[in-house]
Amino acid sequence: MNTADFIESLDTQGQLLAAAAEKAGPDAEVPTCPGWQVRDLLRHTGVVHRWATAFVTAGHTEFHPEPSEPDLDGEALLAWFREGHTLLVAALRAAPEDLDCWTFFAAPSPLAFWARRQAHETAIHRVDAEAALGTAFTALPVEFAADGVDELLRGFHARDRSRVRTGEPRVLRIRATDCEQAWTVRLSERPPRTGLGMDGSPHAADCELSGPAERLYLTLWNRLPHSAIAVSGDEALARLWRETSQVV
Repeated sequence: MNTADFIESLDTQGQLLAAAAEKAGPDAEVPTCPGWQVRDLLRHTGVVHRWATAFVTAGHTEFHPEPSEPDLDGEALLAWFREGHTLLVAALRAAPEDLDCWTFFAAPSPLAFWARRQAHETAIHRVDAEAALGTAFTALPVEFAADGVDELLRGFHARDRSRVRTGEPRVLRIRATDCEQAWTVRLSERPPRTGLGMDGSPHAADCELSGPAERLYLTLWNRLPHSAIAVSGDEALARLWRETSQVV
């Protein structure tokens, strides 16, 4: 996927999120984010959108903290969310290819980073909004879902702050069955190290998680239970992922 594709995905996912949130109402519980109601989801995602927009438009080359959540609710909160989403999409579309600003993991360019990161941020929280509404999740394209798996494994969990650790070296394989993509995650006392492909013989992994890319994406983000995919080998590694992989 290219940067323009991610911006289009961000646009679509944000509109779907707002529509689901509006139907569910601000008091609805968000089962995929225990303790949250829809108002919390809108405030969080809206703040992240404005935070990202500031890097793109102001060109901040160092970290800046997220702004405070607004004291808004109901229709005013929904309008605030939609405004921030629209501003982010517009900022990314208008940004130059050589945009220089802060990012928090490797990417082809800062513009590519923010378009991709915000597309996936918004897609995951769109799923949360639909979970609050109680409807079936809107399907994600296979290529987008597979990219989301890649971003999670080789972006977020390559960072020192990843808590997915094991006392002795173990290997977790993630395999998408509908697009022939696989990732080999080497676990140890250090941050995970993920390579593309099977990385060795078909039996080299201690545990394998496999299924359609969309199910892998939502399961690895803990939006679906592990029963949504196939788990083979040492199931303790699947439990370890669920217990320690929350992105912070």
